[in-house]
Amino acid sequence: MIKVLLIDDDIELTGLLEEYLSEEGLQTKAVNEGRIGIEEAASGYYDLVVLDIMMPRMNGIEVLQRIRKSSDIPILMLSARGDNIDRITGLNLGADDYLQKPCSPSELVARIRAILRRTKSLQGNPETHILQSGSLKLFPRSRSAEWQGAALELTGTEFNLLEVLVKNAGQIVAKNDLSKIVFGHPLAAYDRRIDVHISSIRQKLGYHADGQSWIRSIRGMGYQLIEVI
Repeated sequence: MIKVLLIDDDIELTGLLEEYLSEEGLQTKAVNEGRIGIEEAASGYYDLVVLDIMMPRMNGIEVLQRIRKSSDIPILMLSARGDNIDRITGLNLGADDYLQKPCSPSELVARIRAILRRTKSLQGNPETHILQSGSLKLFPRSRSAEWQGAALELTGTEFNLLEVLVKNAGQIVAKNDLSKIVFGHPLAAYDRRIDVHISSIRQKLGYHADGQSWIRSIRGMGYQLIEVI
């Protein structure tokens, strides 16, 4: 059974979500304080965290940072309308996805299942192949990466994006295709999640000697990983 940790100070909402997720076969525990949520997330018991951004005392961004110091557990952020800056900050700090509140419980379940399909699809897979483009190596089974001989720290979503780009090194990958492969649905209007994650990957890879990014933006089309690196 999928085990979900829900961190949100809205007691009425978490009660409703707990009931709905339980009916959908997800074992859910809700906590209403960030500090307790951090301790629960570190237990290793849960498969995924649903984390609200707006909470008193310790907000979701700080909770996310604390969790990411010791765990790569998938995290889905909940954000209210107008929290665009916080959403982008959350993605940059390692959140795997976000959903705007108020949200449909059925969509929340769909997002949870999609994230877990992406992050766990390779667990137990005996293949040991390496995806490589020049000095960039991805190890799908362990979901780890190396860049120029050193470990490259990636979030789950960053790994998934980079995996698609490496498999298509030298080719342009449309943003809509990236969204369907990585997030499980077509790109929505004004959805900048892919752009934010790509920006984070670029920062981690650094830049070519000529100052160009290893991942090129092709206006109106998508992204291209430079093949020879």
